[in-house]
Amino acid sequence: MDTVATQLKLALLAVSLLFLPFLQATDFKYCDNGGNYVVKVNGIDISPNPVVSGKPATFSISASTGQAISGGKAVIDVSYFGFHIHQETHPLCEETSCPIAVGNFVLSHNQVLPGFTPPGSYTLKMTLTGDGIPQLTCISFDFEIGFGASGFSISDA
Repeated sequence: MDTVATQLKLALLAVSLLFLPFLQATDFKYCDNGGNYVVKVNGIDISPNPVVSGKPATFSISASTGQAISGGKAVIDVSYFGFHIHQETHPLCEETSCPIAVGNFVLSHNQVLPGFTPPGSYTLKMTLTGDGIPQLTCISFDFEIGFGASGFSISDA
């Protein structure tokens, strides 16, 4: 009987380890640690993680603000192994509902990467500007692009 209980515990442990990558938060850093940003980032969720070339990916950033924000821009810079490769600018109100009230909100960016995007380690830098506010916040974080539809990443090899 103890053998069955032990096997069941080992099976549950193995299944829980499969979900561990989904529970890991994406680490980020502010561009200026001494900066007094209007928008404070609480966390980042990337789905799927790793990102898969040719498939939709969602970058959700939970944040808070102590000041109402009526509009602005989100500037996204992407680097591949330290080399700047892409920049795009979006109206802030396309990434979240405006006006942004004082309190918590989520900024969500959806992207389909080209099918030929090379796998590896990327860095995304996002700067938010507001109407009349040159920099609401600025953060950067790393993410991985895996191989094909399987989501197999370089770190898995």
